[in-house]
Amino acid sequence: MSVAPDRYRSAPCVPALGDGFFDVVAPAVFPTHELRYRNQRAAARVGLDTLDTVEWERHFATFAPLPDNLPSPLALRYHGHQFMTYNPGLGDGRGFLFAQLRDAHDGRLLDLGTKGSGQTPYSRAGDGRLTLLGGVREVLATEMLEALGVDTSKSFSLFETGESLYRSDEQSPTRASVLVRLSHSHIRFGSFQRQAAEGNAERVQRLLDYTAEHYMPDLCDRTGAARVAAVFARICDHTAVLAASWMAAGFVHGVLNTDNMNVTGESFDYGPYRFLPTLDPEFVAAYFDASGLYAFGRQPTMLAWNLEQLAHALTLVCEEHALHEGLRTFRPAFERAFRSKLLARLGLAPREPEWDQFLVEQVQAFLADSQVGYERFFFDWYGGLARAATAAQSPDAAAYQRASFSRVRTHLEGYVPSHPERLAHPYFQQSQPCTLLIEEIEALWSAIAWRDDWSVFEAKLAEIATMRTALQGEIA
Repeated sequence: MSVAPDRYRSAPCVPALGDGFFDVVAPAVFPTHELRYRNQRAAARVGLDTLDTVEWERHFATFAPLPDNLPSPLALRYHGHQFMTYNPGLGDGRGFLFAQLRDAHDGRLLDLGTKGSGQTPYSRAGDGRLTLLGGVREVLATEMLEALGVDTSKSFSLFETGESLYRSDEQSPTRASVLVRLSHSHIRFGSFQRQAAEGNAERVQRLLDYTAEHYMPDLCDRTGAARVAAVFARICDHTAVLAASWMAAGFVHGVLNTDNMNVTGESFDYGPYRFLPTLDPEFVAAYFDASGLYAFGRQPTMLAWNLEQLAHALTLVCEEHALHEGLRTFRPAFERAFRSKLLARLGLAPREPEWDQFLVEQVQAFLADSQVGYERFFFDWYGGLARAATAAQSPDAAAYQRASFSRVRTHLEGYVPSHPERLAHPYFQQSQPCTLLIEEIEALWSAIAWRDDWSVFEAKLAEIATMRTALQGEIA
């Protein structure tokens, strides 16, 4: 096997949790395996970039075990609140944990998990499959979010599988796929909720200790309730940063159930997501979210509510009052992170918190008033007044003459670019920003569905990659 021996580090840690946390399952057998996406950047981080095409297919379409790793896939057990209603019938219903490895760069524990890999004990009469459209959408979401600075799972591999699926929310029959994602933890809020619902305090503690050991090792010197409270406070902080990242990116997750939240604050599992066309707190991603529960502007509130449910599960091993401090810190942590994330989107070096907060408020007020394209605004003004001449040529130049923007412009005079060298990147010489609006996804899917034309999809990935190298300071 062509695994890079100097960088591939197997780390199957989940089995050490013991009984009660997973079920051994078998992958589905698919008629065909047509590779549609391979993430070489992510593969390099775990020493798998040297796999040839045959080996890639063997491991990520037929799921032959990686060397010295999990001998069989594991469907993880969890419960969760879905639209604020507790559901004890959850668990990995069309995916499993396939392998655990160490990041070659920083040694972090990373998981390779699947979506669409077949039925498990938690499939709830479902077929355990993923539509090809669903796989394409997840690849696009993870690439775009990574470019925008959101800590997200990485779409690792996507194979089309040659099956026809029937779905009520897609034109059917539709094509099928199997996705592999690289994640920093699959330990969900719902993982704790399941053990708490079963009244198993020993397993709640075991899961908490696993979280500390593998994701927060600096907290392992704490013991008893102090460790539980410290781990929970760290999860609250991670979650606050996640909420701020989504809001700065103009991203609407769509399904903020507790089973879609994990302990590292990494964004994952993309179903009916959307990116904002313009700033609108009431913008909803999921067609079935009739009440707007998970609307764009409610995302921080719902993540805080999800943390409260996690805290309730942890009361089996810790007094409730000891967890309150973590919950109290969520809102100020979110506000600090949002200031930082919005300044990063503007490419500006921070000043005093009060000054930065005023700029953030003025930018939001202008975006709400003008309805300038969300991504267009940050493209036009990346680097602040250093881009004023370029912004004057924008299709939205007239909006920048409004009184609501004059306050923004005046405040920008006190800021300097955080990375002035990035302004010379080819991305900022373009006339248009990179966007990922629903109309674009529908257009590229139409090309795939009707003509098997993948060129629009590939062009969009290339466009996102150009934006990523500009915003993250990478070399193209």
